[in-house]
Amino acid sequence: MVQYNFKKITRVPTGKDFVDIILSRTQRQTPTVVHKGYAINRIRQFYMRKVKFTQTNFHEKLSTIIDEFPRLDDVHPFYGDLLHVLYNKDHYKLALGQINTARNLISKIAKDYVKLLKYGDSLYRCKALKVAALGRMCTVTKRIGPSLAYLEQIRQHMARLPSIDPNTRTILICGYPNVGKSSFINKITRADVDVQPYAFTTKSLFVGHTDYKYLRYQVIDTPGILDRPFEDRNIIEMCSITALAHLRAAVLFFLDISGSCGYTIQQQSALFHSIKSLFMNKPLIIVCNKTDLQSLEGISEDDKKLVEEMKSEAMKTLIGQGGEATESQQVLLTMSTLTEENVIAVKNAACERLLDQRVEIKMKSKKINECLNRFHVSIPKPRDQKERPVCIPSAVLEAKSKELEKAKRKLERDNENENGGAGVYSASLKKHYLLADDEWKEDNMPEILDGHNVFDFVDPDILHRLEELEKEEGLLQQQDGEEDEEMEGEDLTPEQYKELAEIRKKKSVLIREHRIKKSTAESRPIVPRKFDKDKKFTRERMGRQLSSLGLDPSKAIERVRSKSRGRKRERSTDHGDGMDIDGDSNKKVRLRSTSRSRSRAPVNEVVPGEGYRDSAMKIKAFKMGKSSVHKRNKEARKGEGDRVIPTLRPKHLFAGKRGKGKTDRHPVKSKHMKADSKIGTTLYLMLDPVKSEHMKADSKIGTTSPPAATGFPQILQTSSSQHFPLISLKEIRIHPPASSLLADVSFYSRRSRRNSPRRRRRYHRIAFER
Repeated sequence: MVQYNFKKITRVPTGKDFVDIILSRTQRQTPTVVHKGYAINRIRQFYMRKVKFTQTNFHEKLSTIIDEFPRLDDVHPFYGDLLHVLYNKDHYKLALGQINTARNLISKIAKDYVKLLKYGDSLYRCKALKVAALGRMCTVTKRIGPSLAYLEQIRQHMARLPSIDPNTRTILICGYPNVGKSSFINKITRADVDVQPYAFTTKSLFVGHTDYKYLRYQVIDTPGILDRPFEDRNIIEMCSITALAHLRAAVLFFLDISGSCGYTIQQQSALFHSIKSLFMNKPLIIVCNKTDLQSLEGISEDDKKLVEEMKSEAMKTLIGQGGEATESQQVLLTMSTLTEENVIAVKNAACERLLDQRVEIKMKSKKINECLNRFHVSIPKPRDQKERPVCIPSAVLEAKSKELEKAKRKLERDNENENGGAGVYSASLKKHYLLADDEWKEDNMPEILDGHNVFDFVDPDILHRLEELEKEEGLLQQQDGEEDEEMEGEDLTPEQYKELAEIRKKKSVLIREHRIKKSTAESRPIVPRKFDKDKKFTRERMGRQLSSLGLDPSKAIERVRSKSRGRKRERSTDHGDGMDIDGDSNKKVRLRSTSRSRSRAPVNEVVPGEGYRDSAMKIKAFKMGKSSVHKRNKEARKGEGDRVIPTLRPKHLFAGKRGKGKTDRHPVKSKHMKADSKIGTTLYLMLDPVKSEHMKADSKIGTTSPPAATGFPQILQTSSSQHFPLISLKEIRIHPPASSLLADVSFYSRRSRRNSPRRRRRYHRIAFER
């Protein structure tokens, strides 16, 4: 079975986008570098490959468009006529024909230019042929731009068409506008068709699906049709006519007997008779809708006669299917989509009529004969008048009775419904407990703690006993306090007793302050000693406090002074109690800096587990580590993985194409050396060959004309071209060869860069000629 899915058609680009896509792909997927020094065969192959690749891309793209769009002669007649109604098949075929012609023209152009490229005699001629070939291909593509735009609009519209299977079970709804077709399809399917109280709300075909006897049925809602000549009908009406003409479906002709649609029963009857030729060989049912406004029995006699005439025409289709004339109730049905009266009955009748017709058609086909030849249906005949009842074993009967009992078992849901429903009834989770006595199920559960039942340890008089214990404890504490006071009073004098009270008071204050500081330690800012305006932490204050307590503060003050910050080499490394240590400490320990963390071992000490043999090996490893990072730090590298090579003079900022008239500056070549750059600097200098080989020259030099004297050497060409003028010559070392002189010249130069003139020392080898 052919499936039509127009949503998978590839997007059609415009003419300009088409050219950009193809040329960019050619540029990306073919080689881009060719030199005039290559062999001519290599140059030809280079450009032939570009032409062939471009033609292949054009061919693939255009072939995809031609193949994916449906051919009207090959698709189902329903889709062929529907596309003709919507898009005019002449224009459609013409657009696809232009695409096909363009594809053939591009293939021919590529073939011709490849043949010409085989005889290209230079790089320039091959390149010109390539440009001409690609240009002609792009011109052909741009000429079909309107056809591409037209096909893209058709593709977008076709993607919005419903997916209709012309060969499946289909129910087709037709009739005048606003008679209730869309309301009916919304009731029996999951489709959501817009319903409004005016005509032609539905402007295209809408599809829904419903089930009947475990079979899927396709329901199609068609736009309304008016009773007028075929030539005067618009595109919306022609969609309905196309569906009626080509789809093998059960037809439901909707009739509004109330007249609320704006059309009388006589007008609707005229429409029925004008399109009844489209109902041939299709199950037809006349549906009288809106019975909630007007019943079928309440219409006038003339209208009843018209309805009977339509019913008689529908009976012909029923008799043609092999039905009987007495089954008139299957042809004329009444319903109301507003109250949903008989809506399901109409759907079932249409599905049943369609199913009977399809079965009958299959029974008349040749395929059924091949199937029936494989089957043999035997029907036994009674041999005598004796009755032979069915014999069922008793075990089977008992098993069936047990199953019935299980089926009748009262469920928790039944209890819930009997006792007020959900939210009122609470199911008991204890009734299924397996206990020795069923009466225990509703008992209160004991509280278990650490394997013991808490209720076993509950004392009903526990509160009373707790009060007695508290009273007894209070009396004991009071007695202890009195005894302490008597003992203290006996041992201490009144002055000592006052001092003890003051110490205790001070101790309680310190404890309270410590607790406050501890609770606010995280949020309390740390105030440096230099901002201690109140001088709470001074040596004098500490001395006074210790003196008031009867202690000698001299050693404590001396220790604080020794801990004050001095020079680095005079710091003390002793972290113990300075008041208890006398004498000199070790000299090496005194010289060690206290800035090193005590958790870090010195460099010359070997810690077990570090992997060093001895302290010498550790020191050597540290030195090698420092030397290894010296070069990296000097080059300002981030680490070992920093491979960045900065570009001091980016080419895109300091070089570019020359302007018009700038190509006549060629380097002055010498017979002693070859100049590779386009710009050269010829320097001339007057020297005496008799003088010493090493000589100083402070004179100014520049790019002047050569001297007239022939006995002096002339500087012909520098070893490398520079874009800056020479300022002053500093030193020349002359190496006299056989026929010329070479000199190593050391000079200062100034780069003629805007905003950054700098003087740099340059070294160049210069050729001299005698």
